[in-house]
Amino acid sequence: MSLHEELAELQDCLDRLDRAVLRLSGRLDESHGLDARRVRTDAAHLRESVAMLGAAASGAVHTPPRPELITIPDAPYDSALWTDSDDEGLGARDRRAP
Repeated sequence: MSLHEELAELQDCLDRLDRAVLRLSGRLDESHGLDARRVRTDAAHLRESVAMLGAAASGAVHTPPRPELITIPDAPYDSALWTDSDDEGLGARDRRAP
């Protein structure tokens, strides 16, 4: 059995699992709502994991683009930029910080 066929079979199993979880959730009363939601969430995570496995196996691994690097100059900032701001978190200007 090829990898593609095994992944397709696994998807079929996940579909059956989803249907079974839905049927079971419909039969449970309100006291089991959290447990049923946890099982649905786990099944969704399993489906996502299988999708990532299939993408990795096919060589279509998605790598996010790297952000553009910004060079910060070593020159000091113009002190006039900071005349209208407070030293947030440091207390008043004429007192020491705690």
